[in-house]
Parts: sequence; C-alpha cells; structure tokens
Amino acid sequence: MSDSDSLLQIANQKDRLAFQQLFQKYAPRVKSFMMRHGADANTAEELAQETLLAVWRKASLYSSERGSVTTWIFTIARNLRIDRLRKEEMWVELPDGYDQEASMDAQPDEVVSDEERRLNMHRALNALPRDQYQVVVLSFIDGLSHREIAERLGLPVGTVKSRIRLAYLKLRATVGAQDE
Repeated sequence: MSDSDSLLQIANQKDRLAFQQLFQKYAPRVKSFMMRHGADANTAEELAQETLLAVWRKASLYSSERGSVTTWIFTIARNLRIDRLRKEEMWVELPDGYDQEASMDAQPDEVVSDEERRLNMHRALNALPRDQYQVVVLSFIDGLSHREIAERLGLPVGTVKSRIRLAYLKLRATVGAQDE
C-alpha cells in the first residue's frame, strides 16, 4: 500500500494498520531528522511521536497536489520542532565577528523525495517494453540522436520517434501518477 493510500485509509477509516505502517516507516526518519537538528534523543523521540500523532489526527488534510506524503510529514515535523524551540526560548548570542553561511545542503525531506522519485523512475523504466526501453536508454542516457539510434538498431527514424513518444507517455503516466 502506498503512503498516499495509507493516509487515505487513516483519514476515512482510522485504519490502525495503515497508521502502523506509516509510523514504522517515518518515526525513525523523523527522530533522526530531529537529532541532526540538535535535539537530544528523548526530545527527538517525543517530537517524532508528536509528528506521527499529528499525521493520525490530520490525515484528512493531506493533499497530494501540494506535495508527497514524505514532504507533508517532514513539514509537520519541522513545524513542531520550531514550536518547541519557541517555547524553550533558548537564545544564544553569537560572538562578535562570527558569521555563518546558511547550509546549501538539501533538506532531509527533499533527499527522501528525490530518492523516491528516482526509484519510481527506475521501476517505470523497467516496466517499459524492451523496444521502448532500448530507445529511451540510447536517447536519454547515451545521448544519441534519433538518426543515430535508427542506424544502430536498423530501424526507420519514424519508428524510433514513435517508440520514444510511446515510452514518454507511459513514463509520464506512471511517474506522474506516483508524484501526485
């Protein structure tokens, strides 16, 4: 069952098994995210549990049009972390002359989402018929032109273009549906 399906089950039926699956998948990730952002293990555990509890209560508010389930969950986690930090009011003045640049590293939820997209694309490519898979690899991975592919495979250029177009439509339907 996909994460979106699990959320739908939770929202509509308060399905405990669907919630358990989401909890087991995301609680360790959220805890790790919290610890990487300075929370001690106990606080990170509390925030992970609060995050998943919010997922249980707010499952009906999730909209796939706004982003993936992973992004939604990590947004909840980030907001809970910010709320916790505001309540603690722990402000430390930086020493004079101490300038720190913002990190350009990808956020954990973005990394997870990118990895999910990569895996979805890999699965979708492997599901293509062999003739379509072959022209997609030659075109987009090997960088060959339509004419070069046609010569290599002994096919008319029109056939190569048709196969690429069919593969593109299938990939778009498969991967596009999973991103929603």
